[in-house]
Amino acid sequence: MTAVETAPEPSATPPPKEEQPRAVARDKRHTGWKLLAIAVVWVVGWSLLKGQNTLYVPFQQLNGFDTWINGLRDDIQAAAQTNWFFHGVIGNISDFFNWLVTQIQQLVSIPSPPRPVPEIGWLGVVALLGWVGLAAAGVRWAGLVMVTVLLFGLCGFWQDGVDTLIITVIAVVTCIVIGIPLGIAMARRKWLSPAITPVLDIMQTMPSFAYLAPLALIFGIGASSAVVLTIIYALPPLVRITEHGIRTVPDTTIEAAGSMGLTKGQLLRKVQLPMARRTIVVGINQCTMAALSMAVISAFVAGPGLGQDVMNALQNLDVGTAAVSGGLIVMIAIMLDRTTTAASERRERVQGRVASVSGMSVMLTNVVLERLPRWASEDARVSRRRPSALMRRISLGLVAIPVIVCVYLSRQYLNLAQFPESWDFGSDIAQKINDFVNWFVNQVDTVTTAFKNLVTYGLLNPLQDLMAQSPWWLMAFVLLSVGFVLGGIRALVAVAVCEAIILGTGLWNDSMITLTMTLVATILVMIIALVLGVAMGRNRIADVTIRPFLDTFQTIPSFVYLVPALALFGVGRFTAIVAAVAYGVPIATKLVADGIRGVSSTTVEAAHASGITGWQMIRKVQIPMARESLVLATNQGLLYVLSVVVIGGLVGGGSLGYLVVSGFSQDQLFGKGLAAGIAITALGVMLDRVARYSAARYGRG
Repeated sequence: MTAVETAPEPSATPPPKEEQPRAVARDKRHTGWKLLAIAVVWVVGWSLLKGQNTLYVPFQQLNGFDTWINGLRDDIQAAAQTNWFFHGVIGNISDFFNWLVTQIQQLVSIPSPPRPVPEIGWLGVVALLGWVGLAAAGVRWAGLVMVTVLLFGLCGFWQDGVDTLIITVIAVVTCIVIGIPLGIAMARRKWLSPAITPVLDIMQTMPSFAYLAPLALIFGIGASSAVVLTIIYALPPLVRITEHGIRTVPDTTIEAAGSMGLTKGQLLRKVQLPMARRTIVVGINQCTMAALSMAVISAFVAGPGLGQDVMNALQNLDVGTAAVSGGLIVMIAIMLDRTTTAASERRERVQGRVASVSGMSVMLTNVVLERLPRWASEDARVSRRRPSALMRRISLGLVAIPVIVCVYLSRQYLNLAQFPESWDFGSDIAQKINDFVNWFVNQVDTVTTAFKNLVTYGLLNPLQDLMAQSPWWLMAFVLLSVGFVLGGIRALVAVAVCEAIILGTGLWNDSMITLTMTLVATILVMIIALVLGVAMGRNRIADVTIRPFLDTFQTIPSFVYLVPALALFGVGRFTAIVAAVAYGVPIATKLVADGIRGVSSTTVEAAHASGITGWQMIRKVQIPMARESLVLATNQGLLYVLSVVVIGGLVGGGSLGYLVVSGFSQDQLFGKGLAAGIAITALGVMLDRVARYSAARYGRG
């Protein structure tokens, strides 16, 4: 009754004034009408000039740029042993990473001559990694670490599983050594951030496939290329998040510390780093996930690990083996994600317990300490501050004893050094998965085929025909116009530069096909993200139910999504689109949900008071007010989708992704594969800039 009596009149509670001009400004732009006019011109031009000046190039045909790259490759290979840069600088970096990977492999995964087995056998490796998990995160997560590592052997992929961990750990440690100091420097020096940010943008926007050809050319094939490839992909998120963490330390705290006479170094060590520690740990977590996502991609440059098994299985259409090896990669991702997060939370809980001593306890303890000699008082204070830390160290020391015993036994007994083949049930699981997939596909073939045909003939084929069969100059005009309407002059310039790069590669037609697949997948991503995100933003139960699934799917490396897509839809471009949709949905859904949830409660209450329905609330209030988040979700969905659509070249996706893959397998197509990587990068930057400038424009209102 009270709520009814005090409810305001509908006309008495208008939307907040600061939100009204934004809606009016959007109306004045007439964006929808402008886009409609562009579409009409496009369709009319396509209908009149279809198939003319499309810049189609046969697969085996090389242009001048491709031939020049092939010649450059030959020159670099010829000068590799004499040129000071390639031999002295790049060669030493490559030799160092190759040596480091080999040394660790001989320690835990491959024979260490003259021994026929590694220095530490499987039992010792499991015990050591379990102890590390215990020290970092606690008993429960130590168990997860040990179970995951044991699964390597039980599934028949012991060496490859351990090698994947080796490459990931080396890359992440290198990223930490480079990324955290760089992020700190960017946060503390205003001139450095604008200089480094564009480089990070390109590194983060560029699909991982685009790195392959230049890295193979410069670093050669092997472990060093795999490590460098992983570092390039995993470094940007750590640098960005570290910079953000340092910048978000409150100014009042920094001023208070400065008034106490702290130097810049003391301010960093004692104030900024401790307060930004949680954010930096998130950066390390994201860096680790990004590094692991490269496990399969690195197989293209002969990187050791599970990626080789997934790639070979996909090429042989062996869904069972791909599922088992891909599942192990997922287990590693979950293990690293949960362990790093738990390690951070555990440290915070320990600090919280130390800080939560009651005032009475402190007073009584200080009375006792005052009666002790000075040296005893200091020792007692240290003991009082960290009573649990000492016990924890003692416990870890006691647990280390059986760990050392396991390491010793694994060096003395062959069956404890080599994982027993009789324990391998991975082949049986793979066969059962293949049998189940065959049965399941037969059962749902009608449904999957109908869905595939609906999207292919209803959306994919018409859009591809429109984009790839339009004259190149008409398509270029359409992209420039859309960029200008959505993002303004900055987006127009970005689109123009990227179009010039794509034209320079001679792969305009293939780029339009790849762009078509990306747009179709993004449309599907946003449809799913809107449905799930609105439900999560409006309903707490829906959020609690759906979010754990999104978190799990977000830890899965992108390549793994190809496995179920291949099983359900077979070889073809639609398989690449389905995998891309599955990879892009989690991040887009979370952003949509956060946007819906972030709509002003005052606005929502006023809309309720006016008597609108739930559907009207979604359509007329929450979605328009969350438009900035929707644009950001589209931006991130586009980039995630593009990275998988390109990988889809392995499963019949065609266009630029297939050219990149062919550049490795066919020597004469190396230049064309590298050109395809450049075109992919230009596409990614173009889509990112249009979406980003659009979001900024809507944010200003």
